[in-house]
Amino acid sequence: MIAIDQKGYYGEFGGAFIPEMLYPNIEELREQYLAIMADDSFEKEFRQLLKDYVGRPSPLYLAERLSEHYQAYIYLKREDLNHTGAHKINNTVGQILMAERLGKKRIIAETGAGQHGVATATVCALKGIECIVYMGEIDIQRQAPNVARMKMLGAEVRPATSGSKTLKDATNEAIRDWINNPEDTHYIIGSVVGPHPYPDMVARFQSVISEEMLWQLKEHTGKEDPDVIIACVGGGSNAAGAYYHYLNKDQVRLVAVEAAGHGIHSGESAATSVLGTKGIIHGSRTLLMQTPDGQIVEPYSISAGLDYPGIGPMHAHLIASGRAEAVSITDDEALASAYFVSKKEGIIPALETAHAFSALDKIEYDSSDVIVVNLSGRGDKDLATFIKHYDRFHK
Repeated sequence: MIAIDQKGYYGEFGGAFIPEMLYPNIEELREQYLAIMADDSFEKEFRQLLKDYVGRPSPLYLAERLSEHYQAYIYLKREDLNHTGAHKINNTVGQILMAERLGKKRIIAETGAGQHGVATATVCALKGIECIVYMGEIDIQRQAPNVARMKMLGAEVRPATSGSKTLKDATNEAIRDWINNPEDTHYIIGSVVGPHPYPDMVARFQSVISEEMLWQLKEHTGKEDPDVIIACVGGGSNAAGAYYHYLNKDQVRLVAVEAAGHGIHSGESAATSVLGTKGIIHGSRTLLMQTPDGQIVEPYSISAGLDYPGIGPMHAHLIASGRAEAVSITDDEALASAYFVSKKEGIIPALETAHAFSALDKIEYDSSDVIVVNLSGRGDKDLATFIKHYDRFHK
C-alpha cells in the first residue's frame, strides 16, 4: 500500500525537518490543508479555475506515428496545452487559493526551468498578490523567455548566485526569505519536495492528471488502466500527478525518468536513484546526491527542471520499494528524442519531457501495451537550446 502517514512519511522517506522559525508556518499548513481542500467552496473554485482558466481537462492523445514506430499504443497526456504551457499551473492554482484562505499577502517561489515561476506569477496576477520568484543565475540565462514572462506578469525575479546557481540554490534562497518573513508569506513550492505537508499537498493538486486519465483511457480503450505510465522526475510533481490514482494498482507499471546529464558516472549528472543515498534536503528525508560526509553533490542536466540533487520522498519510496522503475537519460538522448517527437507528431516537447520520451527506447513492453507518456510541458522555453545543438543531430 503506497500512502503517506500522519507524520508525512512514505515508508522511511518524508517528514518535516525545519528550522524553528518556520515551525508555526508549517504547522499551520499541516493542520489546515486537508480541511481547506475538502471545503466545498475551495473545491468549487479550484475546479472552476482548472476548467475555465487553465483549460482542463487536458487531452489524452493517441500518437499514431509514435505508436507505429514503437509498435505499441502510445498516448500523450497533453499537459503542454494547459495555460502557461505545463502541469505546474495545476498546483499553483491550488496553492494560491490555499494562501488566500490562510490570510497570506505575499507569495514566494523557486523555479528551475521557469515553468513553475511563470505559473506562480500567473496566479499571483490573477489574485493581485505580491510575487517574488527565486531562480538560479545560470537558469535565468538559459531560460530567458520564461524570465521575461514572469516579469511581464508583474513578478520580481531574484537571482540565486551561490553554489551551482540552479534550482537547489533558488530553493535555498526562497527558504531564507520565508524564515525572514514568516507571518505574511506563503511559499508555493513547485514540486513534491520540501517538508510535510508539501509533498502530499502538491501531489493532491497534481492528481487531477491521473484522475482525468482514468476516464479518458476508458473512452479510448474501454479500460481505465494503462499498462505503463512514463514521466520525467526532477522533484517529481508531474510524475506524482500522473501516478497518483494508479499507485496501488500494481498491474500498472510506473516508470520514473531522471536526467543522466553527460553520463550517470560522469560527475555531471542528476541521476538520483542511482547516485543518491538517504539524507535530508530542503526539509524532508529522501534520496539525494551527497558526499560520504553529507555535503550535497552539485547536479547537472541540460534540462533546468531536472537539475536537482534529490527527488521527492514519494518517488524515493516508489523506487526503493520497487514499485517504480527508474530510467536514466543523458542530455544527448533527450535532445535526440526532442527532435524525433517534434518531427513525428508536430509537438515540440520541453527538454524535461524529452527525457521521458527517451525511456521508450530503454524499457521493454509488448505490442499490445497501452503506454501513457505524461507530456509535462511544451518546448518553447528550450528553443534556444534546441537550435544550438540542431546541426549536431542533423548532419
